[in-house]
Amino acid sequence: MINMVKSFKELTPELQTFAGGKGGMLARMFQGGYPVPEGFVILPSAFQEEKLNEKAWNEILVFLNTIRRDKEGALFAVRSSALSEDSSQASFAGEFETVLNVRTDKELQEAIYAVFRSRQSERVKAYSSVQGIDQSHQIAIVIQLMVPSEISGVLFTADPITGSFANMIGNYVHGLGEQLVSGEANAYNFKLSRPKGKYDGPDEFKKYAVNLYQYAAKLERELGSPQDIEWTVARGKLYLLQARPITTLTPGNLDTYEINESLERDALWVNTNVGEAIPDVVTPLTWSLVRALDIESGFVPGYYLWSGNIYGRIYSNISQRLSAITALYGSSKLGLRILGEVFGQIPEGLTIPVYPFSRMDVIKAMLPGIKYYLKKNREISKSLSQSIQDTPDWCRRTKEAIKKINTKEELLDLWKHELEPYNAKAWWGLIVSGSKAVLALTLSKKLTKLVGTEDANTLLSNLRGNSELASLGPVMGISKVLKGEMSREEYFKQNGHRGPHEFELSIPDPSEDANWLERQIKEFEESDTDADELLKKQHTQYEAAWRRFGERFPNKVKWLEKQMAKASEGARIREAARSEFVRVFRVVRTFALKAGELTEIGENVFFLYINEVKDLLSDRNAKVQNIPARKENYEKYKALPPFPTIIRGRFNPFEWVKDPNRRMDYYDSIAPIETASDSETLRGFAGAAGKVEGIVRILANPEESEKLKPGEILVATTTNVGWTPLFPRAAAVITDVGAPLSHAAIVARELGIPAVVGCGNATLRLRTGDKVIVDGGQGIVRILE
Repeated sequence: MINMVKSFKELTPELQTFAGGKGGMLARMFQGGYPVPEGFVILPSAFQEEKLNEKAWNEILVFLNTIRRDKEGALFAVRSSALSEDSSQASFAGEFETVLNVRTDKELQEAIYAVFRSRQSERVKAYSSVQGIDQSHQIAIVIQLMVPSEISGVLFTADPITGSFANMIGNYVHGLGEQLVSGEANAYNFKLSRPKGKYDGPDEFKKYAVNLYQYAAKLERELGSPQDIEWTVARGKLYLLQARPITTLTPGNLDTYEINESLERDALWVNTNVGEAIPDVVTPLTWSLVRALDIESGFVPGYYLWSGNIYGRIYSNISQRLSAITALYGSSKLGLRILGEVFGQIPEGLTIPVYPFSRMDVIKAMLPGIKYYLKKNREISKSLSQSIQDTPDWCRRTKEAIKKINTKEELLDLWKHELEPYNAKAWWGLIVSGSKAVLALTLSKKLTKLVGTEDANTLLSNLRGNSELASLGPVMGISKVLKGEMSREEYFKQNGHRGPHEFELSIPDPSEDANWLERQIKEFEESDTDADELLKKQHTQYEAAWRRFGERFPNKVKWLEKQMAKASEGARIREAARSEFVRVFRVVRTFALKAGELTEIGENVFFLYINEVKDLLSDRNAKVQNIPARKENYEKYKALPPFPTIIRGRFNPFEWVKDPNRRMDYYDSIAPIETASDSETLRGFAGAAGKVEGIVRILANPEESEKLKPGEILVATTTNVGWTPLFPRAAAVITDVGAPLSHAAIVARELGIPAVVGCGNATLRLRTGDKVIVDGGQGIVRILE
């Protein structure tokens, strides 16, 4: 019979869970110093068999009379606070009963029962059914002092329709806010512009606007999501009556793996780079691991380079990155230039939503992360070469150790003390090496100005120098095995972790499939592929381009030699660090499979998040009951076609896929999109120089490799290192997704295969059998009759 009635002041964080969304939030705001009218919460434990406990009623009377002593003629509001109400998943706004202007004890008791019984109303059941929420609601009840409202309103800290954070949007009526909610009175509209809260609205509310903006901005920061705030003005003072998440601006439901982060805010999402590295729909385990690593190395608020999740597909949130740069430098031009170099040019007419950060807010938010980033950068840079050398042996030993483990405790201990730290270390190696690869991009721009796109590409086609890039390992390795220069065991030792699905832990890699290498060798033999010959041919073209450069710019030859040496070293380190991170990441698959074995859930382990896997190994509740729903949604996402390369705003793929005129290059939720042009030319990025005419072969995945005939032009949504064994057979490569520094572009350049990457909609515009001319040096594909 304890904890039945608690005042806002007394309601501890532990008890706030049982006070429902409204009661818990009011207590939190009251204790946080926000102007909240006093009140108390009747917890669900106060009711037994549909009746209010007598002891609870006596406690209620004590609280009532305490408030009445200070407030003569006090009136009270009696409101629901169901445990499922005012959550990020569902608001239940107006679904439960509310009773206002309650004065006497008898009226109050009747009001309590009216609200309590409303949990069983038809409208609550209907709303619960639509939201997929259990209909048997536990309910707490809020009793709050009513203040004599002169003006009442609501404020959304972001636009609930578009997700834009440019302005906070509000409206109000004179008198009680119930008229606003019910639509009984015409409302006055206003907005508060970020980042300073500039007011635009009727003069009568202007004097309260500054306080409202400050409270709203603080609440949003503390709660970590955009808020729907109810407020009122009484006797010249502003009060807050409620705050709840804007349910239309939440990324989804972790329990069921219904995650769509494009719904959270108006932003620009791009998968030009990350979509190539992680082309698959990812399972919950893979996503949770990549998100954890992303957070580990990130310092821009809300920016996820590697782990923005839109129904299982990975995107980068460009808006947050541009917003931070704009706030720091006062202009978006620098940010747009940087983003264009890394992620490709944004289509003309497509605007990038910018979150209006203030400069000081960004500096404060980013400073700790930048310090940590620079510290890790220095630390990892010193040991990167040695780590790349040591990693293969460490992975082999760790895999063997995992396979011998017999208890959950041992496995969890290995994760915490060995695998998790080494995985993070390899990730930092990947991040640090990425900055070195920018040297090649900078040199490419300088060379293009001097000798044009085609010769610039050809000069950069020999970044391997006298050694071999790691991304060439799989294709050159197959060629060596075929010629008897490398054993099958050695091939798997060096390259067995690399494959088209290397970032998705639920999918086996080539080292787990004894027949994989034999299939590749057979296809090489049947197509008479000679990768060495392609490299020699490209090297001849490279030497010719070098001679031309020397003849035109004899004074710049030494400069170019130095620049090429630096760019080559940067490219080799980047490719090696990428390969070794993947090798470590595949050890995590071995760990996951062992966790599934020891906990007897098998490969269902891939449908838990990493924190849940650790809980399961610790014999804590790991939410295994959610696995069937997550698997169902995962299969649903896999059945969808790849999404557009660029997504602006709120994206619903289930609606998008129904549009026969949908585009693969971009999606804009704000502006109407014209049907993809019927022009005979496709444009993308110059991936690898060369001009070739041929017949198109569209492949959905590298497992369809046997369909690609020698001399055909390979067209795919994206290609990564797992596709490279197909490259020597192709006359040219065309992709929807990709950038000049993508792995596909690098490998195509090295092999001398013309490539146009990042076309956006090549797989929609072209059909297998079409005849095209691919001009890799100019980034153009011309469709022939």
